[in-house]
Amino acid sequence: MIKFNLKCERGHEFDSWFGSNEDYEKLRRRGLISCVVCGSCEITKAIMAPRVAGEIEAPDLREKPLVDDVGTKFPEEARKMHYGEAPVRPIMGEAKIEEARALLEEGVPVLPMGIKPKQVN
Repeated sequence: MIKFNLKCERGHEFDSWFGSNEDYEKLRRRGLISCVVCGSCEITKAIMAPRVAGEIEAPDLREKPLVDDVGTKFPEEARKMHYGEAPVRPIMGEAKIEEARALLEEGVPVLPMGIKPKQVN
């Protein structure tokens, strides 16, 4: 498979994958490649930067939670993030109504949730 940067006669640029350069040429000649923006079939290859093969680090495909559940430390963690004392990240947890009200009065953005969401990737 090969990915080409393509360009239509109106200057719209887009990417597409082909089995080979020959496959691209056959489809282009038959008018079977069209611009994803305007539908034009007058397509040419745009200038591309070559990809140089090197050592590639495999991505970590293990499931990671979308949200950090901080439990009853929610008010403390939300404040730390708001004041720049902790890295900003999606968190969820528990807070008493008074604690949540105090956070809002301080300008800390919080959103009440009725139930814990499922952590699905």
